[in-house]
Amino acid sequence: MSRIPESERLNKLCEPDRAFWGQDGVILAGMDEVGRGPLAGPVVVCCAAMPSEPLIEHVNDSKKVSEKRREALYPVLRETALGVSLAWVWQDVIDEINILEATKRAFQQAFDSMPITVTDVLIDALKGLNISARQHSLIHGDALSYSIACASILAKVERDRYMIEQDALYPEYGFAKNKGYGTAEHIAALKKYGPCPIHRKSFIGKFV
Repeated sequence: MSRIPESERLNKLCEPDRAFWGQDGVILAGMDEVGRGPLAGPVVVCCAAMPSEPLIEHVNDSKKVSEKRREALYPVLRETALGVSLAWVWQDVIDEINILEATKRAFQQAFDSMPITVTDVLIDALKGLNISARQHSLIHGDALSYSIACASILAKVERDRYMIEQDALYPEYGFAKNKGYGTAEHIAALKKYGPCPIHRKSFIGKFV
């Protein structure tokens, strides 16, 4: 089966964004989170306002992009963006208010920290955020929208870098490899060593 040419794939990924890029007075941003599911570490949200051109090749849902390519795309996305903001909500807050509320808080903080005024946001799945922009929720938005995909990559690179740093402090858990997700090796280490300071207590009750 022949692969879709990159220009054609990228053009399709921009379909939801293009409707906003063409409107006078509209500044569009994509928003996405990384880290709702892990047993350890923060949830990270990125808000990224991308221009309609140049389009950056190989942008896609961060889960479909290799770690090497995400790292290569990261500085290009930062340099090309009209504005980028990231917000981190840490494990103690996740334990206190639950992961859904923590994720919503991170979305709000990322939006509120944007260096430019954004009028519309394309959001992966979440609705009803406390932000001062028109919200447009897309299920699987990181695979359907260029702006959301850009935010997805930026958030994932930031969070992955942090988890690799934590691996040096807590090598028992394999954070550099699993990024805090509940792999068999990670769970086995939790059972053997107990939790470390970055584990989410509300996530690990059945393992320790």
